[in-house]
Amino acid sequence: MLKSINPATGEEIKSYEEMEFGQIESIIFETNKAFLDWKEKDFSFRKSLMKKAADVLRNNKSSYAELMTIEMGKPIKQSYAEVEKCAWVCDYFADNAENFLMDEQIETDASKSFVTFQPLGVVLAIMPWNFPFWQVFRFAAPNLMAGNAGILKHSSNVTGCALAIEEVFHEAGLPENLFRTVVISSKSVGEIINNKNITAVTLTGSVQAGKSVAEKAGAVLKKTVLELGGSDPYLILEDADLEQAAATCVNSRLINGGQSCIAAKRFIIVETVYDKFEKLFIEKMKLKKMGDPFDEANDMGPQASADLRDDLHKQVEESINKGAKLLLGGKIPAGKGAYYPPTVLSDVKKGMPAYDEELFGPVAALIKVKDEAIRVANDTIFGLGAAVFTKDVKRGEEIAAKKLKAGCCFVNEFVKSDPRLPFGGIKESGYGRELSAFGIKEFMNIKTVFVK
Repeated sequence: MLKSINPATGEEIKSYEEMEFGQIESIIFETNKAFLDWKEKDFSFRKSLMKKAADVLRNNKSSYAELMTIEMGKPIKQSYAEVEKCAWVCDYFADNAENFLMDEQIETDASKSFVTFQPLGVVLAIMPWNFPFWQVFRFAAPNLMAGNAGILKHSSNVTGCALAIEEVFHEAGLPENLFRTVVISSKSVGEIINNKNITAVTLTGSVQAGKSVAEKAGAVLKKTVLELGGSDPYLILEDADLEQAAATCVNSRLINGGQSCIAAKRFIIVETVYDKFEKLFIEKMKLKKMGDPFDEANDMGPQASADLRDDLHKQVEESINKGAKLLLGGKIPAGKGAYYPPTVLSDVKKGMPAYDEELFGPVAALIKVKDEAIRVANDTIFGLGAAVFTKDVKRGEEIAAKKLKAGCCFVNEFVKSDPRLPFGGIKESGYGRELSAFGIKEFMNIKTVFVK
């Protein structure tokens, strides 16, 4: 049985019986049949249904938001925003998919030569719990608009969200089997990847999970897109607007309870402004309220589960044991729920978990530097997001564009995903891109046509 546990109370919400593999194979078979018909539909037909999906999301925003909050502890006001963002991505690709996938004429010695984009088929999506609706819709909206079909294997603790997402598309009028959820544990993923009707795999999750899926998919030569962990560096330069930088950095570190691959994690501060930034940063961290995620006055709810909270605390304690200084938080509160307070560590150095690993929770690592900010920023196995704060915008742009080794680099703003921009990482943060004109083409046959 797969159990969904309310992380704010520790109480079971609901349990779900795992599907038998024969049932899963039948679902995949029917999804492939739906794909064969769907790929022949024109963009205007797909657009009308994707627009309806956006309407379904907005019309049911409260119930979907409440479901996210009860299953994984997201503050309710952030859950509302997540539903709105999902509706946006549906609208965006409904409006732009046809233009993104138009044939591209190329001059050669042929009488006519062009590139055309054809959907690959049924894509398996292995999705995480931290943004239980958004992670799915940022995959589903472009791929369904492109003519592909989807099989969703979601995290077991947000099974309710997974089934609700399937219903969004059914209620919008998309073919019944075009997008299906399979209720299974991770151990069955390899068998699904091997199914002949699965043509590609996308995963958002841990580095370990990404490597495992890449190995399984590679063995049967199936395309993958992987969005994995991050230890995003935020550079605070000597000419930064420290008030603005501190406020932005705190918001980035604590959004979604700090449980985001692109949340700010390592704050690399030039020594001439370090003391002032540290003071501002701690002041603003102290203002953030933690508590019942259904209370809109709170900025943070619990972590998604007690075991994840406990793993985070072990990373904090190990960093302190290795010389980091605890400036704020760092103690598991008494009482029910998987709560962990806003926490700040200073004197963070290489060899500590706070420097080397991804801290998936509300823990900030402050690192003082002289003139090696860029080197320290890039001194990580990850390469998902990065940000730089400076009043010299031209300098900031130069650093973001040419110096920082990450897939998404921002200047004077925290890193976030946007349907209009490609999203993804390098190094152990994965490969491939989601969103934008780049992302929609990841699971297409980019086909050359040459006419003599």
